[in-house]
Amino acid sequence: MAVEQLSQVNTDFLEQVNAAGQRYAARTAQREEHMEALAQHGILYADTRDRVSSRLNRLGVDWAMATAIERTPASATIGTSLDLDPELVSTDLLALERFMGRNDLVDIGYLEAGYLASRSVGRVTVRTPRSSHHGTGFLVSPSLLMTNNHVLKSPEEADAGVIEFNFQSGVDGQPLMPVVFRLEPRRFFVTHRALDFTLVAVAEASRDGRPLAAFGTLPLREAQGKATIGELVNIIQHPNGEPKQLALRENQIVDVLDDFLQYKADTAFGSSGAPVLNDQWEVVALHHAGAPRRDRDGNILAVDGSLWRPDMGEHRIDWKANEGIRVSRIIGTLQQFPLSGGAAALRAELLAAGTPPHPVEASPRSPQVTPGRTDDAEPHGLTADWTAGRPTMTGGGARWTVPLHLTVSLDVDAPRPQTESPQPAPAPPPSVRPITPSIDGQSPAERDLAAALLNLASSRERPYYDEAADLAAREAYYAGIRTDSPEGLRLALTQRLESTHDRRPAYKPMRLLYPWVDLHPDEKLHGIYSDQGFTPQELIEADAAVEAARFGRWQEFMLHESAPGPEAIEAELDLLEASLPFNCEHVVPQSWFAKKEPMRGDLHHLFACESTCNSFRGNIPYFDFPDFDEVVRHACGRREPMKFEPSAGKGPVARATLYFLLRYPGVIGDEARELQQERLGLLLRWHKDHPAGTYELHRNAAIAEMQGNRNPLIDHPEWAERIDFAGAWR
Repeated sequence: MAVEQLSQVNTDFLEQVNAAGQRYAARTAQREEHMEALAQHGILYADTRDRVSSRLNRLGVDWAMATAIERTPASATIGTSLDLDPELVSTDLLALERFMGRNDLVDIGYLEAGYLASRSVGRVTVRTPRSSHHGTGFLVSPSLLMTNNHVLKSPEEADAGVIEFNFQSGVDGQPLMPVVFRLEPRRFFVTHRALDFTLVAVAEASRDGRPLAAFGTLPLREAQGKATIGELVNIIQHPNGEPKQLALRENQIVDVLDDFLQYKADTAFGSSGAPVLNDQWEVVALHHAGAPRRDRDGNILAVDGSLWRPDMGEHRIDWKANEGIRVSRIIGTLQQFPLSGGAAALRAELLAAGTPPHPVEASPRSPQVTPGRTDDAEPHGLTADWTAGRPTMTGGGARWTVPLHLTVSLDVDAPRPQTESPQPAPAPPPSVRPITPSIDGQSPAERDLAAALLNLASSRERPYYDEAADLAAREAYYAGIRTDSPEGLRLALTQRLESTHDRRPAYKPMRLLYPWVDLHPDEKLHGIYSDQGFTPQELIEADAAVEAARFGRWQEFMLHESAPGPEAIEAELDLLEASLPFNCEHVVPQSWFAKKEPMRGDLHHLFACESTCNSFRGNIPYFDFPDFDEVVRHACGRREPMKFEPSAGKGPVARATLYFLLRYPGVIGDEARELQQERLGLLLRWHKDHPAGTYELHRNAAIAEMQGNRNPLIDHPEWAERIDFAGAWR
């Protein structure tokens, strides 16, 4: 009977291995494309645009700094590769350089964070009178452990299991005393065979009375941006039941599937149930199997070239690649289980543990749990098994309260109250209210401010405009574009602009626009409608204060509103935008394209604009007043119902709007509140009467470097009369 039971355990594992191998083989072509892009262009181009942008956002950095690092020699491996004042070098910058493979060094805190992460990983052991086997597991909340389904596939198996922490060597090389905790499947047990995960409750105290809380947690975070193709990951594990070991940055992610991550295993194997972690020690996947090398007959090979046998252990397999289940898919599946009672409260605790910003927390706070009345005759645990596609469960009832955490993205071009006498000047910094969310001790506004000042310092080491290099880049960019057909030229440019829009940075004017892109030759920012000059630091600091105030007011709103509905939330966001606008103008107002990306963050139509002029224009279409020069007007321009003519910037805003029509055909229409087709002549006239100068040439080159595409109306102003713009309206 013992042999039968061991055979069943091995059968479950081999099923996962075979499935992983099939997925790996099916994705050969895509994987080769990823590796070619990684080799030729670097990690910023190996994965999808959205995932790379999400990863940079999660690292707290931006495309401007990534672009600056790309310009540095690839051989830089000691310290930062940028020539900066050491006082400006931050952990964010070093993390970005490490992510991009430009720096082999890590912050010393990396070791401490890795140690804290390892505390939560233990050896799972299942012993019955008939069999025994081992695996790896880790705490994902103050009460729950996660491992593979093929390690713990049933409540009965879990009931015979334990988790051992500290089964490892100490700093002196001597073995530590393991701390053993019972598993409690009657309290919580959820398993899913297809995704090969199991979650089970753990006793609050060990056999010798030590608290489970002493070993911390590795929270599961559903947020995107934890890892991308080309990134190196870490695996903390108990291979074959041996003492705890670490594969440190020896597995490179080579593919991202809907449910799985696949990573190369040239030098490091994985272990069933182990956490796969990024450099911030966040869990990105649950390791479970891989693609093994096989002989011609399909037999799995061992690392020494012999035929592998189950009794050798999975660590002796000659792996081509490892595979892990994506954390976001595990969380999404877990949320679908219709749990109740104490089990539902434990799930809520797990989800709440994943919401704080720090990757590793030694003792995360638990949500407040208020048990409801339950019938004492009912079982207090729950079992759910989706191996057959439908869960079965038992459980009591409970009520609980969990913290609400929101990430809010705020826009600036919603309709605002009209101001009759604006005075163009930066928005005075409002009082900065305390901000609860923080990363590495900094609020989001503080992190954005620090990154912006770092980008500004980096830009000062660059020539403002390199004409020869830009001419060469321009010729290469438009190679193959034919100009003999007005409609054909428009379609060709639209395709080129979209296909080369390689990078799609999120809307962060203080980080991207002010430090470099929108600088004028006098090294100042100029309000696009007033031409009033400001130092970059003025607008950076003003926008940072606005961002902080927005967070503070939003928190107050959420604290005072017990359960705000969608309409109340939308109204509050509109109010924040109207009362606290950034010093940045979308030439094509956000309301015209429903505030969607990539339009919102497209740098080609973003300009520095003091908030008074920003509010003065609102979302009114441009207009040409016949008596504009004769009448008394405000410094920002002249405004009448649905008509606005700026005092300055007519050429740049015309070319930016024409770019938008080419890049996003059909997005904006000729409704009365948007850009009517009849006003095309106005844009073409402004384009002709106010030709591009050094400022716009610099902008175009800077945006092309940062975003990938160019503005054809700046590069080839003569094309404006040849392009059939009519097809760009919806």
